[in-house]
Amino acid sequence: VIVGHSERRAGYGESDAAVAAKAAAAQGAGLTAIICVGETLTEREAGQALAVVDAQIAGSLPEGASPENTVIAYEPVWAIGTGKVATVAQIAEMHAFIYEQILSLCSEGVRIRVLYGGSVNAGNAADIFAVPCVDGALVGGASLAYDSFTAIINAAQES
Repeated sequence: VIVGHSERRAGYGESDAAVAAKAAAAQGAGLTAIICVGETLTEREAGQALAVVDAQIAGSLPEGASPENTVIAYEPVWAIGTGKVATVAQIAEMHAFIYEQILSLCSEGVRIRVLYGGSVNAGNAADIFAVPCVDGALVGGASLAYDSFTAIINAAQES
């Protein structure tokens, strides 16, 4: 179950607390919660990307989150559906940061998967999957075309 997507956060004013409650409800029903986090272009350009994602994780991760019931999806808002993609360095920095935040909030050894979502396509998937701490992708529009989605799946298998 995807919770906290930027469209919900921005368009409907969904708070971190609401995201945490939805994630907990999903987990309580035996489902896996995919908690989306990410900064806007204005926040990134202001040097606030890490602080924004830190606050979203701290506020959105429900108690009892585990690798069995939780996945984090880093989606830089400025890269969703725009054709803009974060650089490999930006993805690596944020994913490493997210892992550190999860360890500090949960406990040492908790390895919750972290996906990247932000204009993932057949042309960039292999580079994204090669980034340390990227455990997969949350694919949007590219999943609608068989050839494109197959190429992304193949890139994931090869990584």
